[in-house]
Amino acid sequence: MPEMDATGRNPQIQETVDRYRSGSITRRDLLRSLIAATGSYTAAHLFLESSGLAATLISQTESAAANVTAETVRYPSGNAQVEGYLVKPKSPGPHPAVLVIHENRGLNEHIRDVARRFAAEGFVALGPDLLSRAGGTAQMKSEQAATEVIGRLPLYGVIDDLKAGVGFLEKHPDVDSKRVCSVGFCWGGWRSFTLATAVPQLYRAVVFYGSSPPSGYENIQAPVLAHYAQWDYQITGNALWTADRMKQAGKKYQYYVYPESEHAFFNDTGNRHNPAAAKLAWTRTLEFLRS
Repeated sequence: MPEMDATGRNPQIQETVDRYRSGSITRRDLLRSLIAATGSYTAAHLFLESSGLAATLISQTESAAANVTAETVRYPSGNAQVEGYLVKPKSPGPHPAVLVIHENRGLNEHIRDVARRFAAEGFVALGPDLLSRAGGTAQMKSEQAATEVIGRLPLYGVIDDLKAGVGFLEKHPDVDSKRVCSVGFCWGGWRSFTLATAVPQLYRAVVFYGSSPPSGYENIQAPVLAHYAQWDYQITGNALWTADRMKQAGKKYQYYVYPESEHAFFNDTGNRHNPAAAKLAWTRTLEFLRS
């Protein structure tokens, strides 16, 4: 628990917020400092929501972000309700849509920011909280606890919740139902690729440094784009094998390996962020989803 002064405020957090509001630190620095001060992604996100800073972050996500709206939604999946973060352009639809699949830390501020960035680019973006069946990311005591719970989730139970998310987007009045895509990061990258084996109508699938499914390639109809890091040896080492499997199945697969980059290079709240690689991967992703 962060120490408080006589006014009930935490001096370290207050100083960080003041520096951010004055423009002396970036959004990335703000998030890193809040995570360090509060002890977890979850606590940092709760602080952002309670302080009103989350809305400020939305307004700073790309120049067009003032033209998006964000809300928490719930959609049915079997006998459960999956919570999600929905962001959409204010302009009239229908728009293409993207399911933004989080890493093994849950639906944190980084993934919410990615969803906002997609909305600023004209997509309806849904970030499902795949910890919903376990109470949700916000209920996890720590980032480590979230990772441990995620590690116990059954793969195809998660895929069912993602399939339901695709269905939610297909029925949304602002969405072009024929252009629903998926983008996943790390743990979510594997799920994005696997989702393509289970949802033939998926328009595009993007994988950021995620593993490949062991089977089901013959079922894939969507073109797949993958981004890998040079120094992420275990995952990137399978890229040629995956390309061969996709070629044998007659499927469209394109991948890039980013030099001098590590796993999670796209995450601008982490220590392995590579700005040049992240920018190029983002540009390629947008071009791919719009093609």
